[in-house]
Amino acid sequence: MELVIIANIGHNVGFKHVKPPNEGGRFMDIKKLSAAGCAAILALTLGACGNTSASNDKNHSTDHASAAKAAGEKFTIGFDPNFPPYGYKDEKTGEYVGFDIDLAKEVAKRNEWKFVPQPIDWDAKDMELNSGTVDCLWNGFTINGREDKYTWSKPYVDNSIVFVTKTADKITDTKGLAGKHVLVQADSSGLTALENKDNKDLKDSFASLDQVPDYNQAFMNMESGAADAVAVDVGVANFQVQAREKGKFTIMNPPFHTEQYGIGFKKGNESLRDQVQKALDEMKADGTFMKLAEKHAVEKSVIKD
Repeated sequence: MELVIIANIGHNVGFKHVKPPNEGGRFMDIKKLSAAGCAAILALTLGACGNTSASNDKNHSTDHASAAKAAGEKFTIGFDPNFPPYGYKDEKTGEYVGFDIDLAKEVAKRNEWKFVPQPIDWDAKDMELNSGTVDCLWNGFTINGREDKYTWSKPYVDNSIVFVTKTADKITDTKGLAGKHVLVQADSSGLTALENKDNKDLKDSFASLDQVPDYNQAFMNMESGAADAVAVDVGVANFQVQAREKGKFTIMNPPFHTEQYGIGFKKGNESLRDQVQKALDEMKADGTFMKLAEKHAVEKSVIKD
């Protein structure tokens, strides 16, 4: 009795017992099939199945972040966990909190979604969004200069970029930053502002402009004397200054750059954007939006209409 392998590529492998034929019969070639040949057929079959599975997983992941959501589904936001007061970890409770976190949580509640706050490396935000790991980027995310890269919500915060310096240094304006060591968060609004052509002369006047992973690190570097100033969003500046020794830091006025925050969705995903925007509009109409802004002390920056 011989074992004949019947391979249906991409689906199943079948096994069939056949009766040995007479010499010269039409199954004689099968008898000569080597073990290596069988292994090759199996490898090809399994490889095809594996590729199909991987392709399906990839398509599923992409679809996940490209369509409207039904009640009961997960709503996952990507955010920088070191960006107070918009998104950060409460040291006492260990929970993620902030203005944007609270807004997103309320949006999920109104749509009957399961809210999932997903901290991410902000440098890798595009990969997280395009792979479907997160449904949107919601954490003090600047629209300006990125208008065509994402599908955006309406702007909801008027943000300013400011410099924070050590009070003892008595630096009162941007001219005083000439020859100074300035810090900014990598891939941040502050970095984008400084790379704007309108601010080229200002940036060129610095002794150095170094990027750090987050603003907590930037302020620690200033405290240690390793830097002279930080370029930062005004909301984050207010939070950091208030959280540290009173009078140690000064926020320079006026701001050197202005911009707007929005919620960034994968390009073309208007369906999910519209669901989120509808809930936000309702929150503005019933006062919930402003109540949350006051809770996190950003009421002077939010766009009310």
